[in-house]
Amino acid sequence: MGNGIAQVFSTSGYETLMIDVKEELLTSALGKIGKSLAKLVEKGKLSAEERDAALGRLTTSVKLEDAAGADLVVEAVNEDPALKKKIFTALDAACPPGTILATNTSSISITQIGAFTKRPQKVAGMHFMNPVPLMKLVEVIRGEMTSDEVVEAVMELCRKLGKTPVEANDFPGFIANRILMPMINEAAYALMEGVGTKEAIDTVMKLGANHPMGPLELADLIGLDVCLAIMEVLHQGLGDAKYRPCPLLRRMVTAGRLGRKSGQGFYTYQ
Repeated sequence: MGNGIAQVFSTSGYETLMIDVKEELLTSALGKIGKSLAKLVEKGKLSAEERDAALGRLTTSVKLEDAAGADLVVEAVNEDPALKKKIFTALDAACPPGTILATNTSSISITQIGAFTKRPQKVAGMHFMNPVPLMKLVEVIRGEMTSDEVVEAVMELCRKLGKTPVEANDFPGFIANRILMPMINEAAYALMEGVGTKEAIDTVMKLGANHPMGPLELADLIGLDVCLAIMEVLHQGLGDAKYRPCPLLRRMVTAGRLGRKSGQGFYTYQ
């Protein structure tokens, strides 16, 4: 997600700094972005000059303090509240008061994340969809303290990125995952209970509901650990048993079967 977000900002003309914990991760990220841009050039969606200019606008750092020069920071780490607290506390200390701190969280409370800082009015959710360069939607989430000016600034920025922003309020899962993840979870239940094979479940949703991917295929793309984390946020945050994570999903994550990124999820990947 971080790679895709950085790519979209750089191709839209913004000087973009990517920060991660190791140089090798950043080198890998730049390589992946380069390959992604090369595909866009091959398809005629980007000129070679535009690709080179976009790559020229990308810089990297392993120091979180280097975010101090940014007008906007978008955090895109995994769904771990403790990690987000560590990052936002550090960003709040490093960045000037005018910097907007945004999070790509897919389910964690924006109000909670804002409370990690001394600028909750400047904290907002920017939930991009995966794959970021191709998907048009960005959920813009308003925390309890997020100012109207910050929401409007983020909405306008999304439009400049070529995205369609949709405002959501700060409830567990927001809009997209409040609807999507229970479907994926129910598909896992259907598989566990023998209602159908994984192929049958995915085919029914692709052909019967006109979804581009079946729910189990999509879960593998998102990452089963991410799906489980979001279901746990929904279950804890809303207190309704209908959001209880499927035991099969939990077992697969425990076994390290996380989907595409681990090579094995509901399906096997080379």
